[in-house]
Amino acid sequence: MSNEDITLTAGDAEVTVRPGNGCRVGGLRVGGVELLRQGERFGCFPMVPWCGRIREGRFLSGGTEHQMPLNSPPHAIHGTARDGAWRVARLAAHEAVLTYDLVDPWPYSGRVTQCVTLTEDTLTLAMSVETYDSSFPAQIGWHPWFNRSLGGEDARLDFTPAWQEERGDDHLPTGHRIDPKPGPWDDCFGMPGGVDATLTWPGQLELRVTSPEQWAVVYDEQAEAICVEPQTGPPNGLNTAPRLVTPLEPLEASTIWSWRRL
Repeated sequence: MSNEDITLTAGDAEVTVRPGNGCRVGGLRVGGVELLRQGERFGCFPMVPWCGRIREGRFLSGGTEHQMPLNSPPHAIHGTARDGAWRVARLAAHEAVLTYDLVDPWPYSGRVTQCVTLTEDTLTLAMSVETYDSSFPAQIGWHPWFNRSLGGEDARLDFTPAWQEERGDDHLPTGHRIDPKPGPWDDCFGMPGGVDATLTWPGQLELRVTSPEQWAVVYDEQAEAICVEPQTGPPNGLNTAPRLVTPLEPLEASTIWSWRRL
């Protein structure tokens, strides 16, 4: 198993994938300009087998309660796969396919596959979770850290959600849907027609994040970055909106980033 970085190129776009660091996209450069915040914890990492926080790290599956490590006390956050080393299954000039076998502390056996595909003006991330054993609830999502500034004016974020999940004092959705409020945000939004958000760096670049999924967390409370996170359910969704992975039916999700020069 090689943990060396993978670089894909198409036109003047270049993406770096880091198998040994949770299969995160470590960088996306367009015309030599880096769009993602740099650092071991940043770039864009896969959130799997859950997204965001699980309340007190506990979830129910088939009547059995499971406890995940509290890596963001008092909750568990962002899944386990971002902490592991992934295997390269297939590599081509514009595409990389990587896999990760779920292990402790996750209580179920399963395999995660992520496919990273680059063209001159798009990056497509697709992920699946499959099992040949017991069924279990899971979520898939991505956590990109887009640079707020590319050296000029700060980026502007435009999106039109149908609702905002009311956030409790514990940072988790209360179950109530409210009209979207102005930022700054660390909040989950519903988009029944699919996730669609545009980041515009004035005079430089426009980048659109789309996904068939209906949920996105937007996090822009840090000065350096703006995060737009498409996912298959809301935070704490293993408990409130579980999606089952079964031997017959994997869980699959995708997101496309497309960009153009301004």
